[in-house]
Amino acid sequence: VAKELPPKTEMVRPVTITSGQRELYESIRISAHADVRKAIRAKGLEASTIPVLDALMKLRQVCCDPRLVPVPAAQKVKGSAKLDTLIDMVHQLLGAGRRILIFSQFARMLAIISETLLGDGIGHVTLTGATRNRQEKIDAFQQGRADVFLISLKAGGTGLTLTRADTVIHYDPWWNPAAQAQATDRAYRIGQKNPVFVY
Repeated sequence: VAKELPPKTEMVRPVTITSGQRELYESIRISAHADVRKAIRAKGLEASTIPVLDALMKLRQVCCDPRLVPVPAAQKVKGSAKLDTLIDMVHQLLGAGRRILIFSQFARMLAIISETLLGDGIGHVTLTGATRNRQEKIDAFQQGRADVFLISLKAGGTGLTLTRADTVIHYDPWWNPAAQAQATDRAYRIGQKNPVFVY
């Protein structure tokens, strides 16, 4: 780490899911547990990687927002504790003059966050693998035309310098801590003048 960089503070913000979201999580967990055990009995542990990863992915998705989960029961669940917490944080952080990067591994989650921010009158820019003019989005953030930048981890994990940001939020922690750290370092690199807060 370059000695001239300001301090970086990392904080874990636990979020408790409740009501319908919690019930959906439990039903998917129980179903996935049975499916994984059946696959392991039939093929062995090493050959059951796909069902295990699929189960973990669905559980991660329901924690992010039930709308991400491709099962009919998920569409009936209204609300996401994590999304509500994020939007409250964004309002508070913007009120304190912060400039924010929000990372997610799910492009669909970024679309949901974008829709929610727009509903609250919060302008922002978004960068995913589908973004056509990357530099235009980067320039809009770096030049101060947007205070919130939504970025998919794959599109923004490397090759970006976003030192106008002083706050990084990982909406859903990445499987690979090194990839997550690389994403954080889009803001925490030479040229950063402000302390950086990572949630």
